[in-house]
Amino acid sequence: MASQPPAAKIQKVAVIGAGQAGRRFALRCAKAGFDVVLEDVMPANLRRAQSEFADLSFDHSGAMGRGSMNFALTVEDAVRDADIAIDFVPDELESKLEIFCLIDRMAPPKTILCTPTDALSITDLASCTYRADRCLAIRGHCDGDSMRLLYPDGVSAEILERSSDFLRALRYTVATENDPDATMLVKRIFSQ
Repeated sequence: MASQPPAAKIQKVAVIGAGQAGRRFALRCAKAGFDVVLEDVMPANLRRAQSEFADLSFDHSGAMGRGSMNFALTVEDAVRDADIAIDFVPDELESKLEIFCLIDRMAPPKTILCTPTDALSITDLASCTYRADRCLAIRGHCDGDSMRLLYPDGVSAEILERSSDFLRALRYTVATENDPDATMLVKRIFSQ
């Protein structure tokens, strides 16, 4: 595996999926001072987001307070400069694998891949990427106050710290935990 660039503070956030949860999370990031690019494969979802955010304090460049909100029509455009990419696709294996593989191919090596999931193993998802050491999952409702940040073996303390700091900047209480579902894929394969 190629060595990864040194970690820096998260500033640029790609949010993939402009459904209700993705829009709320993107807005929370922008209000906290992050530069956000929101993407969705359905143009209607992006138009809805642009309409909802039009009444907020964004200037003509997309800046909002200290953060900003921009919109992208493709995953490639959304993740081009991202420090972290968070998907809000349905919490089912096929959807998560597809988006993780796509982001993995399109994002620069520095990008951390993160996914909200209540059902899937981040170890399983990470094993399908070239950056398993930069894949994380969040458990807990994005509108709540606390989250569990799950990680597969091999994720550095530095990546965990950067990601935890990012979530704390969004005013979440964060607990980190090694993936409790790490053996799900192995169990499924041998039980068939």
